[in-house]
Amino acid sequence: MTSERVAIYGGSFDPPHLGHVLSVAWALSAADLDALWIVPTWKHVFDKRHGAPFEERQTMCELAFAPFRNVQVSDIERRLGGVSRTLETLDALQEENPGTLFRLLIGADVLPTTDRWYRWDEVVKVAPPLVIGRQGYAVPEGCPISIPNINSTDIRTGLSNAADIGGLVPRAVIDHIRARELYQGEG
Repeated sequence: MTSERVAIYGGSFDPPHLGHVLSVAWALSAADLDALWIVPTWKHVFDKRHGAPFEERQTMCELAFAPFRNVQVSDIERRLGGVSRTLETLDALQEENPGTLFRLLIGADVLPTTDRWYRWDEVVKVAPPLVIGRQGYAVPEGCPISIPNINSTDIRTGLSNAADIGGLVPRAVIDHIRARELYQGEG
């Protein structure tokens, strides 16, 4: 019996945008994976404030990644509580899913910050990184494409200023944000 190969894609997803969606599409198309699990952070380790509560970000992830049949959204970091640390999340996922082979999907923009990560050398052993290019950063080996430099901070600012975010955020997510009146008064 072969082990399931799963990529873990963690982040604030505050809100999830088309850069996230394109990253997932690339990973599922180009890498040898059976599934991809989206893991929204519970409490960001670098003290970034979330613009929307965990439950809203989880729902927006479910909406954003619904078109992909091999993608699921995990609430592992809510269940763990406390500060979100990738190694602790991966260890918990490994315990819940023995025999699963994990990869960690990250953007090339994350590589310069890995010295600030909790026990990065162990993260790499548990879930070897699957690195996707990001506009403005060196193209990683094995990934000939770069995702546009879209970021959630600019999207939240745009939302608070009634800017058009069409083409940057999946339509279902935009509809949810508007229905729930998320990100009002930020910026």
